[in-house]
Formats: sequence, C-alpha cells, structure tokens
Amino acid sequence: MKRLQSAGYLMNHIARQFAILLHEGLKPLGISPAQFPILLTLWETDGLSQNELVEIADVAQATIANTLARMERDGLIERRENPKDARSRLIFLTDHAKALQESATQIAQNINMGALSVLDNEEKSAFLLMLNKVLAKQKEMIQRG
Repeated sequence: MKRLQSAGYLMNHIARQFAILLHEGLKPLGISPAQFPILLTLWETDGLSQNELVEIADVAQATIANTLARMERDGLIERRENPKDARSRLIFLTDHAKALQESATQIAQNINMGALSVLDNEEKSAFLLMLNKVLAKQKEMIQRG
C-alpha cells in the first residue's frame, strides 16, 4: 500500500489516533483535545494574551477564540485586563484548571508511553529526534511560503 509509505499519511493517522485516545482519556476531566495545548501553555506561563497563546501553543488563530470561549464557559480560564495594553486581555487559569494539571498531564504521558511501548529506548530517542527534525523543516517551509 502506497499510503503506508507516505510520511504525511502516517503522521496524520498517528495524530488522529492520539487525538482519539486523548479525547477519551481527558473526557472525565472535562477537557477536550483542542483545549489541551492551551492548558499546557498556561500551566507553564499563566496570564498570556490570545496572540501569545496562538504563537506559543501553535494553535490556529481561526479556532482559538471559540476554544477560549468554551474554556471560559467551562470554568477553566478567566480573562483579565492587560495592564500594558488596554485593547487586549490576558488569559489566566482558574483554580479548577490548575487542579487538573497533574491528572491531565499524567493521562497524556500514559498515552505517549503506551503508544511508544513498541519501541526500545534507542528507537524512541531516534523517533522523537526525527519527528522534531521534520517538524522544524515543516515550520521553515511554512514560513518561507
């Protein structure tokens, strides 16, 4: 099968399967896969602007507004005035979202460990190194247009 020789097909398929596993794992916590990269970013650095979240979390500008609105509705984030720029607001985690960090990250780590369990340590390191190289090349290609 040619598609099994296509890096794009395989990476897309792996990403979709990770998303399914993550969705199922995070569902009891009330977190969706679309919210997870935003939460990961805010767990590292709370109080970012929407533009900073787009850049750091590498999420699409077109979808972040709706995702943030759902997160606000679900009590995961709150928006506050930006003291440096009256035109923008900063996004902060609620205590509820902060309390979910350990459980949510453990679920994601377990999914990663389970998926990569078919590889030995050397293969895992090589696989992750190669994925990072491909990711960097793709970012470069996107930036060049």
